[in-house]
Amino acid sequence: MEAEALYSFRATESDELSFHKGDILKVTNMDEDPNWYTAELSGRKGFVPKNYINVIPHPWFVGGISRQAAESRLRPLESGAFLIRESESTPGEFSVSVSYGDHVQHFRVLKDRLRRYFIWDEVFSSLNQLVEFYSINSIAKERSIFLLQPERLLTVRVHTHKHLYIHTHTHTHTHTHTHTHLPPSVCSFSLISSLVCFQRPRHAHALFDFMPHHVTQLRFLRGDVIDLLDCADPHCWKGRCRGHVGVFPPEYVQPV
Repeated sequence: MEAEALYSFRATESDELSFHKGDILKVTNMDEDPNWYTAELSGRKGFVPKNYINVIPHPWFVGGISRQAAESRLRPLESGAFLIRESESTPGEFSVSVSYGDHVQHFRVLKDRLRRYFIWDEVFSSLNQLVEFYSINSIAKERSIFLLQPERLLTVRVHTHKHLYIHTHTHTHTHTHTHTHLPPSVCSFSLISSLVCFQRPRHAHALFDFMPHHVTQLRFLRGDVIDLLDCADPHCWKGRCRGHVGVFPPEYVQPV
């Protein structure tokens, strides 16, 4: 969790953490003391008075719930729905539980020597940044899974009377990492792509460039024609382009 400092605080004990008004702190524990939280700032860690800071709430942070409880919450939801919880096995650390549609996958959030968070190669100074990054870059390596925040999910009913969910958020953030961003205009197309694919199209036109960040993914450029090999999964298709075979997010293509 993140918190904004409402006032400056000067530590008087060795286990306390000094900070200035306006600083953004990472709150790592809120349960040890009713009046003090454990927080981090610029690689330093210590206790901070709770009435000096304003914790920024996030619906995806659920505290110390169990792995099983997280799975129960996420199992009915679409691929990409997620929660961040405190690690059961390692106090002070976190896990990201993500719905894959057919099951729930758990990712351990690690810390480097500078106390930055990471799951794969990218590192982040806060969980907020981690969530933001993996909402436009796949958190999974074997398939394309983008984190969907709760307020960005819309339930719709189709003729089968089953519920599908559409990612309705238009993302305008420009990230400094050199990874492909999910184009802002593809979101309303995702349901159409999934339904069209039920008719087993054989080819698709690339609507956007897709630069893979894993060896199993397929690289293509806007305008390329892709041979569709498998589109049974509405969130991750398999295709062939320029002699290479790999998976890719269906939002990047138009079946023909």
